[in-house]
Amino acid sequence: QVQLVESGGGLVQPGESLRLSCAASGSSFSINAMGWYRQAPGKQREWVATIDSGGSSYYVDSVKGRFTISRDNAANTVYLQLNSLKPEDTAVYYCFINVRVGIRPAADYWGQGTQVTVSS
Repeated sequence: QVQLVESGGGLVQPGESLRLSCAASGSSFSINAMGWYRQAPGKQREWVATIDSGGSSYYVDSVKGRFTISRDNAANTVYLQLNSLKPEDTAVYYCFINVRVGIRPAADYWGQGTQVTVSS
């Protein structure tokens, strides 16, 4: 079993920044990829960013140049740096990891979500 704990959300004004973190713990596991989704009120959940096992990063077009995903492998932690925030970035942000535990097939695990609100 794998548990993810998120932190770092908050209320900021347009143009300001936040840094989200997501730490994984539990039984021994091998991480295939880590990343973030977000869900705004009344909207479908949207993929935001992924960092794969080789360290390559991928982003949805709307956040390219503003958000940066990174990881700390020793701490089993993924981060999302959110710069130049816009009101349309307001959402609950969910982290995920795709992992294999023992010989079980790879599966996704999700954090509890952290609220990011961008408002003037």
